[in-house]
Amino acid sequence: MNTILKEKITEKCAWIGNEIANKTNWIYHLSPHVLNILDAAQAKLEANNLVAPHFVKEDALIEDPEFLFQIDYISNELENGYGFIVIRGLDANKYNENQLANIYYILGLHMGNSVTQNTRGDLIGYVENIGDKTQKMTRVYETNDYLPYHADLSDVVGLLSIRKAKQGGLSSIVSSSTVYNRILEDYPEYLGYFYHPAWYDHLGEIEPSLSPIFSYFEGKLACRYLRYYIELGHDRRQIPLSQVQIDALNIFDKVSQESSLRLDMMLEPGDIQFCNNYCVMHSRSSFEDYDEVEKRRKLLRLWLQMPNARKLAKDFPGRNGIPKGLGQAA
Repeated sequence: MNTILKEKITEKCAWIGNEIANKTNWIYHLSPHVLNILDAAQAKLEANNLVAPHFVKEDALIEDPEFLFQIDYISNELENGYGFIVIRGLDANKYNENQLANIYYILGLHMGNSVTQNTRGDLIGYVENIGDKTQKMTRVYETNDYLPYHADLSDVVGLLSIRKAKQGGLSSIVSSSTVYNRILEDYPEYLGYFYHPAWYDHLGEIEPSLSPIFSYFEGKLACRYLRYYIELGHDRRQIPLSQVQIDALNIFDKVSQESSLRLDMMLEPGDIQFCNNYCVMHSRSSFEDYDEVEKRRKLLRLWLQMPNARKLAKDFPGRNGIPKGLGQAA
C-alpha cells in the first residue's frame, strides 16, 4: 500500500523559505527579444480592439522558438521545480492597465487554458481593496485584511501586480511539501487525518463535496487547503469536526505559518507570480491602502489548467475552475 507517503520529500519542491530567500533562481527575467515579441502581439490585439480576457490564443498566437522555449521552462519549473516562479521584465510605466492585462493573458494562454474563477464566469480576477467588510459574502481578497494560506481551485494561479499598497501587502508562499515533511517528522500520528476526505464548501457547488487535504498518487503529492471552506462545509452538512480533526487542522496551520518556512516578497508593478496550487500555498499580509480608489493596491489573478499538470487520484478530484451559474456567488 502506498496511499500514504511515509518518506520525506527531497525534491526541489520541498524548499524552505529562509534558505532560498536570497537566491535568484526562482526569478525569471523575460529576454529583450521575448519582450519585443509580446509587445508586438499586444499591439496587434489593441489594433483589433481586443482586451483581455476577451480574446483567444489564436488572436495573439506566438510561434517564435525563443518565446516557446521560455514558456516551456516556466511550465516545467511550476510542475517539476520549486512549484512557483516570479517573472520580471514588464515595464509597468510603458503600458496602461489594459495593455499589461493583454500581455499577461497572452502568457497565460500559451501556458495553458484559462478557467473561470467564479459563478459569473470571470476569467480574470481583480484582487483589490473594494469590498465591504460588514458583508458576510465579501471575499477576503477584496479587503486589506490578512489572507490565510490556501490553494486555489486550478492547477496554477497567477498574479500580475498593477499597483502596490501604500504600506504592506506582501505576497507570502509556503511549500506544501515542506509542510508535509514537518508534519511527518513532528506529528506522524496525525498524518492519516490529512488523507481522510473532509467536506469542503467549494465555491460554485450547490452542496459541499469530499476531498482530502493531501493526496499521494503516481509518485507526487498534491495538496488542497482552505480551512474556512472545510469548517463551512462540515457546518452545512451538519457533520461537526471531531476534536482530533480540529487538532490536525491546528497543526497544519501552525506549521504553515512558521516564519522560517515561508517566503515573503513584494510584487512590484509589472511583476508576475505563478504558483502550482498542488505544491504551493499562498497568502498575503494585511496592508494600508490609499484613500483614492484609483491608487489602491491592485493585482490581476489568472487560473490556469495546465497540459503538464500531475495526475490526480479519483478521491482528489481536479477543480479547474468554478462552474458558471451554479451554487453560490463568488
